[in-house]
Amino acid sequence: MSAFVFAFRNDPAVNATDEDIAAWGAWFQQLGSAVTDMGSRVGTTTVLGTSAGANALSGYAVVEAPDLTAATALAEGCPGLSYGGSVEVGELIPM
Repeated sequence: MSAFVFAFRNDPAVNATDEDIAAWGAWFQQLGSAVTDMGSRVGTTTVLGTSAGANALSGYAVVEAPDLTAATALAEGCPGLSYGGSVEVGELIPM
């Protein structure tokens, strides 16, 4: 198994509703033991270099999966995708 980071991105002006928060909780429960670090929501950010504008970092989590394809399949259920957000999936490289 390898570790992968899910970098959640969204428009900073979007405020999560109670329904959105419940959907995130249900999704994390569905991921179960694949989640090794629940991560955190991210507040105000500063971007150095090229800015993606409304695609700001809004949170992260770390999961275990056999490969990038499997990790990406897990990310496809992300509730943020339903309201314009995105998920960047990246393999963590042990140091």
